Amino acid sequence: MTAALGTLPFLATLWLLVVLGATVLEESGAKIAAALKGKSAYRQIAFPVRLRSRPRIRQTMRAPPCRRAAA
Repeated sequence: MTAALGTLPFLATLWLLVVLGATVLEESGAKIAAALKGKSAYRQIAFPVRLRSRPRIRQTMRAPPCRRAAA
């Protein structure tokens, strides 16, 4: 009887691992296959794209002078 009760959690854990493994392969299987082939999973752009942006000018933050208590 003990063996039967011990087998049930083992089978449940095994089933859970199979379900989780299938989920991972479903989500990222194409990326894994591309990595094993040594290719990129994403399409490469045929022409270079330049992004131009203006640099942000950040004002420096200054702390107010600390006031000492007169003793």
